[in-house]
Amino acid sequence: MAYEPTKVTVEVEGHRLRLSSLEKVMFPRTGTTKAQVLDYYARIAPAILPHLRDRAVTRIRFPHGVGDMQFFEKNIPAGTPAWIRRAGRDPVFPLIDDLAGLTYFANLNSLELHVHQWRYEGEGRDAVALNPDRLVIDLDPGPGTGLLECARVALIVRERLGRIGLETVPVTSGSKGLQLYAVLPGAHTSDEIRDTVQQLAQELTKAHPDLVVWKMAKELRPGKVFLDWSQNVAAKTTVCPYSLRGRDEPTVAAPRSWAEIEAGAEASGGRGLAQLRMDEVLARVEADGDLAESIT
Repeated sequence: MAYEPTKVTVEVEGHRLRLSSLEKVMFPRTGTTKAQVLDYYARIAPAILPHLRDRAVTRIRFPHGVGDMQFFEKNIPAGTPAWIRRAGRDPVFPLIDDLAGLTYFANLNSLELHVHQWRYEGEGRDAVALNPDRLVIDLDPGPGTGLLECARVALIVRERLGRIGLETVPVTSGSKGLQLYAVLPGAHTSDEIRDTVQQLAQELTKAHPDLVVWKMAKELRPGKVFLDWSQNVAAKTTVCPYSLRGRDEPTVAAPRSWAEIEAGAEASGGRGLAQLRMDEVLARVEADGDLAESIT
């Protein structure tokens, strides 16, 4: 008998969606299935949707699960229902602002959701890209470093941004490092913000040359944390808080408390900061709400 993948039709917020291959293993190491991925995104929707709202969403799709082919997708794919909002001309991005849209793209094996630091006003071809409403600094650990060093650098960055009145929100990336976000009033262009963050990265490299580097060159990276200022470029994206990552295990870009970062900066002997899996993130949100609500 020929194998028939599981298919089921569901109604989500008044829209009928056909979900397929629910038994497909998306994370082989943990045996996590597509059904479990869909369940995660449904349960985390109240937390992730405000972070996605009005932002163009670039997806990383894993048609056969992690460890196989993957690809970035910016344009809205052929066959996307008309009720899903979209913005832009080339590319035409989807705007994911409800559970139905989130479910639709999760069903397309879009494990990772990446967004810009700016939002659209309006929708369709005439949508207007606004100035960024936040900045981001991605802390990327080089060879020989990890979350311990990232936590120490995060405290340095927090203090420096605090001097100019910015409150910083930490998010472990679900991959190797962590991101730091700060809300902006929308008064500056992406180019202006990029230049400011680049200058800050250069300043911190000069002040902490044994720990921080602002250039991407591989030969400069061992033993240091790269302050990636370039994610403030208008065309660049950063993984959305609460998005899954296409890693060996179903880890998540997870908002953290500063108490956790401070403890992580002091930890030793393997007891430090760690990336969080989707089950852990769901439990945290249920208990504590969205620790990154201030940047939505």
